[in-house]
Amino acid sequence: MTAANDGAGAGHTPDQPASAPVGRQERIGSLDFIRGIAVLGILAANIVAFGQPLAAYMYPGAFTVPHGPVSDWSWVAQFILVDGKMRGLFTLLFGAGLVLFMDRAWARGASRWLQVRRLLWLGLFGLAHFFLVWRGDILFSYAVCGLVAVLCLRWSAKAQLVTGLLGYVTGALLYAAMIGPSYFVVDTPMGEQAPYTEMREALNGEMARELADAEAETAIIAEGSYGDFVAHNVGSHAGDLGFYVMLWLLETLPLMLVGMGLFRLGLFSGGFDPARQRRWGWIGLLGGGLLTALIALWVKGAGFTYYATLTAFLGLSPLPRLAMTLGLAALLALWGARANGWLAARLSAAGRAAFTNYLGTSIVMLFVFHGWAGGLFGELGRPALYGIVLLAWIAMLAWSQPWLRRYRYGPLEWLWRCLTYWRLFPIAR
Repeated sequence: MTAANDGAGAGHTPDQPASAPVGRQERIGSLDFIRGIAVLGILAANIVAFGQPLAAYMYPGAFTVPHGPVSDWSWVAQFILVDGKMRGLFTLLFGAGLVLFMDRAWARGASRWLQVRRLLWLGLFGLAHFFLVWRGDILFSYAVCGLVAVLCLRWSAKAQLVTGLLGYVTGALLYAAMIGPSYFVVDTPMGEQAPYTEMREALNGEMARELADAEAETAIIAEGSYGDFVAHNVGSHAGDLGFYVMLWLLETLPLMLVGMGLFRLGLFSGGFDPARQRRWGWIGLLGGGLLTALIALWVKGAGFTYYATLTAFLGLSPLPRLAMTLGLAALLALWGARANGWLAARLSAAGRAAFTNYLGTSIVMLFVFHGWAGGLFGELGRPALYGIVLLAWIAMLAWSQPWLRRYRYGPLEWLWRCLTYWRLFPIAR
């Protein structure tokens, strides 16, 4: 029997007999495999914001240590290969998981309220993650967007896919219109012209406030207590939750709908012609990758200024990122259906325990970096931070499979399931 999870990706805990159809088991296995890759990749994206100020995720100038040529090219590589793509995969799978969960719930006579309760608990996990562990949380946004996506579960697969794609493109164009001009106003002579001087002053003031907050937060994390850290999150950043939801609403919700539609059309279960799926997957991945590389090189040539990096992340890369994300999903679905061997098995296990791996990684990084614990915050450059990522990957791949041989669910998957159904489930096999 293949046991998926109730984690932050596409999974839920199946209530299927050992004789479940092979197609369903292959579908779940493919989702587990992709989710395992995504959860490892998300750590590679987030590691900078774990070990350096949150502003350093996009802006190398926020690093507290020198950001030399090796780090500059590492920024370029991460921007092309990782940033946004792993989160995009995770979001597609989350949408697929909404469908998979409700298909089984409806088969047992349950209603959408079960899914709503599940998402409300996810939102509480996200709040705890945001305030108590790390402000880069995505779970709260997933819960809010998921509550909207639940309303679309009965739509046709085509309606879900088309609405999601149109919503994403609309959001990308809106982000480009809002963020794109900032670089030209601040970093080019355009901002010296009379109509733009006030805007340039306002944008420079916003940048100064963000960097001042990053400096204050660095002192708190590196030298303060855990209580100081939580108090700072509550007192200075509670309003960020709503901002993050609104910021990512036109990315996260559309990608969930796209994931729902692609799942029902059979992307993850052999519903497409494999040769065509492979061809379009490579076109999306390489075409989007080329455009993303051009954006990254432009940022490097511009000197990694604050607004060049912001424009690249939020204004220019969303559409190429969509192509890469869909291309990756198509190719990994084909690979995951056939993958075997020890690495594939461990990646799938990491995906089945994705919720535990995602939150557990944040907790581990809290102890690695905060001053009252490991004390490495602000001490490491990009190459050393990627070394931490490698160690964490080894740990995730090492623990997930042995645990799931003995237990039905990951620890947090089990807790989320018990809370969703409001009853205690056996965890041991």
